[in-house]
Amino acid sequence: MIRIGDLLVSKGIITEHQLKQALEIQRKEPPKSKRQIGKILYEDLSVAQHAIMHELSALFAINELQVDIESISEEKIDFIKQVFDNRTDDVRLAMIKVKMIPFALKGKDQQEILTIISADPTNPSVAKLAEQLPYKNFEIAYTQLEVVDALLNKVLSSRNELLNLLEEIDYDESNIVEDEVVDEAALDAEINQSALTNLVEGVLVEAVRQEVSDIHIIPQPGNVTDINFRVDGKLETWHSQKGVKPEAISAVFKDKTRNVDRFERESAQDGFIQRKVDDYLIRYRVSIVPIVGAEFDRKLESIVLRILDDRKVISDLKKLGLQQQALSDFKRAITKPSGIVIVTGPTGSGKSTTLVAALYAVITPEKCVLTVEDPVEYLINGARQLKISDRMNFDDAIRAILRHDPDIVLVGEIRDLKTAEIAIKLANTGHLTFSTLHTNDAPSAISRLYKMGIEPFLIAYSVNLIMAQRLVRRLCNNCKRPIPDLDLDAVSQLGFTEQEIKEYTIYEPVGCDKCRNGYKGRTAIMEALYFTPKIRKLILASGDQIDEEVIRQEAVKNGMLTLRGSGRERIKEGITSIEEITAATVEEEE
Repeated sequence: MIRIGDLLVSKGIITEHQLKQALEIQRKEPPKSKRQIGKILYEDLSVAQHAIMHELSALFAINELQVDIESISEEKIDFIKQVFDNRTDDVRLAMIKVKMIPFALKGKDQQEILTIISADPTNPSVAKLAEQLPYKNFEIAYTQLEVVDALLNKVLSSRNELLNLLEEIDYDESNIVEDEVVDEAALDAEINQSALTNLVEGVLVEAVRQEVSDIHIIPQPGNVTDINFRVDGKLETWHSQKGVKPEAISAVFKDKTRNVDRFERESAQDGFIQRKVDDYLIRYRVSIVPIVGAEFDRKLESIVLRILDDRKVISDLKKLGLQQQALSDFKRAITKPSGIVIVTGPTGSGKSTTLVAALYAVITPEKCVLTVEDPVEYLINGARQLKISDRMNFDDAIRAILRHDPDIVLVGEIRDLKTAEIAIKLANTGHLTFSTLHTNDAPSAISRLYKMGIEPFLIAYSVNLIMAQRLVRRLCNNCKRPIPDLDLDAVSQLGFTEQEIKEYTIYEPVGCDKCRNGYKGRTAIMEALYFTPKIRKLILASGDQIDEEVIRQEAVKNGMLTLRGSGRERIKEGITSIEEITAATVEEEE
């Protein structure tokens, strides 16, 4: 009888070396949780799962069923839901875990045959579960994992279904790790025997559907793991998983993340996950750091996933929401043939979104557009985005672009003097350059460049515009209401005049079933400092100290709105609240 590994080698699906690696991994696994060779190949050695399952299905005479998600009728969806709904929680969870779906019923009465599709029809559990369904006859067909996952997402309400099933997770207190040696076999057993894989997949899907920006996985004392979602800039607990070791949950996330080592628990790691959610490819940027817990000897890790959804990319400058003067100055700055445009602000303030919109405004087939980012957040049509790796780090990539004949360059972040010097050099040698900095406002970015070691004359003549920005929550249009008893002191401190207080209606959050605490979505406030001849002269005359306040006053004379001034306009437009602008900006000096 031909061995599966030999078959895959003969078909050219894997190499002899990969087979030897898989056999060695299998040999080291505990007997109770030993995996099949095919599973090791696609789970550990990154061999395409479909290529393996296609050959195995043919070997075992299992039909392969092609399923088009878009063409599935509501009647078929209802049938699948009905079969799932009429099962016990244990059976339903087991079916989800082994990726099997009762797909279609053909024939009549005693001759009815249920067609079951599965991403792994060779798994003995699929046939055992099929026997528990209320149909005497069944046939199992192979369908690609991506299609099965997409169909499961479509027919199951991931949040309620998943969280109800997770109540059934059993946990053996005897498996608590009490010393520095992590029992990998015990962890594997817990992962394989629980709904943890479904929990992780459900988290990835539900976060996208709820328009979450970041997912935080946080270990807590007593074998509790909090799963927090950042929605509209605020963290909130989505689910607390009790009775499962945090190490096991971390291991599942790490297993699904590329470029990280599951067994490394004492250093920071970065990687990424890709998933199709509702038929759209979503990327998750994963950051893992070791942390100290109440049980000091345990190797706990905090995991944060940033969701990168290209559907949220803004390619039209008008949709950024720039106010009139800022939009005019921004357009002038990015349509110049050379010079640098810098966007500044804290992490999560929308800098990348602004720069991508700026790039789309100037990209043409006649231009060579290069980007250097670590990591790449959004894919930009028409740009060549350099890939950072162990063999070409950020500094190497920055130097490489000087020799790659660019017209327009995006440098993800000016992080040190070396990066700043190359960005300035590009701007001064006929290239339009975009980049970001981490400073509180626009004038302080000038000081930051100077303190990095960039001479004032280079700053003055290479920079076109510096724009600071923040994201603030939008008031829900369904429930916001005018403030009945307006606190005149509070609005006066924000810079409102008596005439403005009389003329404009100022709203407050209420809260309803369509929003979160009166807010839904976010908008930007922006401070666009355009480099006029007078601004350039002020920088040249600075000497040893950049006078930020003088530069700010001159820019305001030219029509620049400060961050707080931009916020006042958002309040007058009825878009946001006094509390949001007060929290996001600093008080302006007289």
